[in-house]
Amino acid sequence: MLEIRPSCERCDKDLDPLSDGAMICTYECTWCRDCAEVLGSCPNCGGEMVQRPIPSAARLAQDPPSTVRVFNPDLMAPTSD
Repeated sequence: MLEIRPSCERCDKDLDPLSDGAMICTYECTWCRDCAEVLGSCPNCGGEMVQRPIPSAARLAQDPPSTVRVFNPDLMAPTSD
């Protein structure tokens, strides 16, 4: 089961567990779609970011999403090209 983290690691935006705007990498680093587009790849592991699968409501009731927020404000700094 995915951890389903509650927020973007870059901007700390809330991400609903049923949102189609949440992106993750192989290690479940979690990003909002806007930040994922700016970053291009996961700054933590270098991996590809893909849309986080959306669980069914029944699965969420059985396996609640994480409440642990991961936030790294240093990632808000402009990226160098």
